[in-house]
Amino acid sequence: MFDFLEGYDLLGAFWVTVQLTLLSAAGSLVWGTLLAAMRVGPVPLMRGFGTAYVNVVRNIPLTVIILFTSLGLNQTLSITLGADNFETINFRLAVLGLIAYTSAFVCEAIRSGINTVPVGQAEAARAIGLSFSQVLTLIVLPQAFRSVVGPLANVLIALTKNTTVAAAIGVAEAALLMKKMIENEAQLLLISAVFAFGFLCLTLPTGLILGWVGKKVAVKR
Repeated sequence: MFDFLEGYDLLGAFWVTVQLTLLSAAGSLVWGTLLAAMRVGPVPLMRGFGTAYVNVVRNIPLTVIILFTSLGLNQTLSITLGADNFETINFRLAVLGLIAYTSAFVCEAIRSGINTVPVGQAEAARAIGLSFSQVLTLIVLPQAFRSVVGPLANVLIALTKNTTVAAAIGVAEAALLMKKMIENEAQLLLISAVFAFGFLCLTLPTGLILGWVGKKVAVKR
């Protein structure tokens, strides 16, 4: 029944999807946190940059961003991100595009968590002489992260599914292999079911585990 899978590196394709997800998630968390810090910071220029970035990037289709990384950064500006072969260059460009896009949603999730922290705590910290960066890193962000595990889990699940867009620039992840198999095999329904099950195995445990973690670490108000 599943003889059509022979000759295709299904596990390898999903491993590329996992790598895209993990690397993009790590980068998005860092850049998204910095954007959130800018949006709540005291410097008007940084607040303006953070707000503009989030509002612009969230309203650009991810496909456009991914194609720009390949056509604009690589083919036009010859940016290779330190790679020396086509596959590695496209993989790194896809990660960069996913980070640029996903970080806007991470920023808003973290900013919503920052807004749940009582203003009095930040004011008390400033009253004892802590700087803005110290208040943010020692008082506000630890509580904010604990309150947004659930929303960040949703962003991670969306990111896992969004990795399929990387197929547009030739990254050998699951969606590209699925397209190739559909073109070569007369098993459309079975192929679709296999890949749907594969993504379900990636996203469902993520949601359940992070949902449980979110309940355990939630700040009691």
